[in-house]
Amino acid sequence: MRQLRHVWFIALKDLKLFFLDRTAFLMFVLFPFMFITLFSLMSTGAEDTRLELHLVTREEKGGLSYDIIKSMETKEASRLKPGEPKIIWDKDYDKAYRAVKRHKLDGFLAFPSDFTQGVTAGYGAELKVVTDAEATNARAALDGLAHGVASQVGVEQVANKATMGVMIGQMMAASGGGSSDLTNIGSMIQKIFAPQQPAGAQAQETFVQFKTKKVGEREAENPSDWVIPGYLVMFVFFAAAISAEMIVRERQNHTLERLLASSVKQESILGGVFLGNLAKGLVQILIFWTAGILVFKADLGLSPAAVILLSILTVVMSAAFGVMLATFAKTRRSAGSMAVLASLVLAPLGGCWWPLFITPKWMQSLAKITPHGWATTGFNKLMMFGGDFSSVVPEMLALIGFAVAFGVIAVVRFRVSAVETA
Repeated sequence: MRQLRHVWFIALKDLKLFFLDRTAFLMFVLFPFMFITLFSLMSTGAEDTRLELHLVTREEKGGLSYDIIKSMETKEASRLKPGEPKIIWDKDYDKAYRAVKRHKLDGFLAFPSDFTQGVTAGYGAELKVVTDAEATNARAALDGLAHGVASQVGVEQVANKATMGVMIGQMMAASGGGSSDLTNIGSMIQKIFAPQQPAGAQAQETFVQFKTKKVGEREAENPSDWVIPGYLVMFVFFAAAISAEMIVRERQNHTLERLLASSVKQESILGGVFLGNLAKGLVQILIFWTAGILVFKADLGLSPAAVILLSILTVVMSAAFGVMLATFAKTRRSAGSMAVLASLVLAPLGGCWWPLFITPKWMQSLAKITPHGWATTGFNKLMMFGGDFSSVVPEMLALIGFAVAFGVIAVVRFRVSAVETA
């Protein structure tokens, strides 16, 4: 019990120094909100960058591709629902191709000159996707559109052929193999191909329908949903890392040795230092989420409990890192330099300055070696992609793993006596 009191008083002392140090409090609590406010203002009122899909046909007029594109073409963009793409019909293939080569157009989907013949004859037709080499998003969207058109046409052909086969078989059976009733087959086939729909149903406006599946029923994208978690991870880690400088200072001025001489065990000193870092981090996340929800309207998603738990695990990991860092530094200056370097390198690599899901694949893979990458990925899953508690279990386990690794190193290397330097 006595040693627990020592742990508590050491942690309370560190927390008190944190609040009394105005520079530290402004740096790690109020300063981040300057960035959050700036990014929120920059993102508010941004124009609707709706996805545009360009279609081109090389067929002569009257071909099946003309009917398909005409049915899909966006007539009134103002009537499109949020998230629906805008379909644009480019009448000149060569002009569209030159626009792609000059990087003025991301890409387009082209129907070949023998599209109608290939579909009706049954040997098929090949749709062509032409895109700029760097327009990966446009290529993915056009590939999906091409597959959608191909699937729809294929289904229609299979259904029509199957229906025709059944009808002809029935007519042949009914006529006893004669030809008296076969004259009606032509008119019945026309009925098969005629547009049919249930009574009272509305006509389909487009040949291929686009549907958006909502997970978590989110209304509008709020930039604070990724800005706040990113800066929370960065500044909680930064504050814990910079505490290594204070630990080294107390080691150099023999404060820790005096505590040891007054019957305070080394384990209590280590526990108190860790608990002090933990308490400062908890204060930070409390302020971050309170201001984030009340001022910036941040949405914690389907599982607010998972967001809070992920935040706490981030604090635990950061507190362990701060103590570990102090065991490697010999002077206050080196401790401060190492803290700043680690924080400013790991933050962008881990997605604190920008969402990882917009970065190249190699950068997303590189982020996995940082605790920041796991933390920000977890927050993005919960707050931007409608994930539930189970979806961030891997991220939570990763943060626990980092915390245990940092903690073990800190316990093994921690010392209270100053190291003589030249």
